[in-house]
Amino acid sequence: MPDIAIIGGGLAGGLTALAVTRSAPELSVRLIEAGDSFGGNHRWSWFEGDLGPQETALLEPFDKTQWSGGNDVRFPAHERRLAGNYRSLDSRDFDAGLRRLLPQETILTGSRVVGLDGQGVTLESGERIAAKAVIDCRDAVPSKHLEGGWQVFLGQHLRTAGPHGIDRPVIMDAAVGQPDAYRFVYLLPLGADEIFVEDTYYTDSPVVDAATLRDRIAKYCAQRGWQTETLHEETGVLPVITGGDFSAYRASLAIPGIALAGARGGFVHPLTSYTLPIAAENALAIGDAAAKDAANLPDFVEERAQAHWKRTAYYRLLGKMLFEAAEPAERYRVFERFYRLPEPLISRFYAARSTPLDKLRILTGKPPVPVGRAIKALLGKGAPLVQG
Repeated sequence: MPDIAIIGGGLAGGLTALAVTRSAPELSVRLIEAGDSFGGNHRWSWFEGDLGPQETALLEPFDKTQWSGGNDVRFPAHERRLAGNYRSLDSRDFDAGLRRLLPQETILTGSRVVGLDGQGVTLESGERIAAKAVIDCRDAVPSKHLEGGWQVFLGQHLRTAGPHGIDRPVIMDAAVGQPDAYRFVYLLPLGADEIFVEDTYYTDSPVVDAATLRDRIAKYCAQRGWQTETLHEETGVLPVITGGDFSAYRASLAIPGIALAGARGGFVHPLTSYTLPIAAENALAIGDAAAKDAANLPDFVEERAQAHWKRTAYYRLLGKMLFEAAEPAERYRVFERFYRLPEPLISRFYAARSTPLDKLRILTGKPPVPVGRAIKALLGKGAPLVQG
């Protein structure tokens, strides 16, 4: 019988399994994933400064793409090069890394969980895996208890017929059409003739129109003279949380004796939807807690979730302004203004470590949204994060 069963082999579950096996090698862990590989079909990226020394060490063994020389942003009336170095991890490399780093008896893929309780899990096959502690790290789910909008995207890993000429990440190219949403194109040069191009939208609807996004990527590439071949593709729909009743949300998913972690547990940056820095920090904390008292993990994770919700309230407020005070086609102005601010402030924002002075500075000056709409947004109730 394993000491700890972790359900869901995505970023949070995989990093938690790795952290526990390092902090408490005497504990046996089972990482249970419904799919055939860990991490799904995804790419996670982060700024070098987002991670502390321990988080950096946790990610160090994984094969990833790293850029020095900073990153660029582009808007209709503003372009800027920032100094922050960038990192990116492909889910296929995440899967390979976990299979290399974890004890083989820890790994259990192709195994869908249909039941779980504080004493273990039941698989679709009927097999019962008893465990002394269970951590639920499955995917986030829409909920009537949370409010906000959506970040939808389609990304393609492309090979170009010749050198594409992009030598550093372009975090946001928002000098593109704004079709009733905040739209930007995200570029990661993966080689002289390979590039990752993602079309991203902050939108009110959780619908990915894949055909339209592919067409827009093709036109974007054609405008730059790139003849391309698609090597890989991914799509995603991420919640942008602007408010809600977090305790009710957690309660709606709670199972007695289960530690609810990962994005499902609310451990995300509510505005950017970034997860890697938060997932790494949380994995290390759970690893340390498991080494001391695995039986206390449900209460430990619950306390961390409530603290995270409280700590990220400011970003939900900004998201509320974005979705409810700005006209969809004008939302880019919020980010265009933001990227005129001092770079250390921008870095702390992405790491969800904004200081009180940062928060004041972001809201100081001429607002990029109508004041009347801003007041109405702050006083009103947002749209529930449910699909359909």
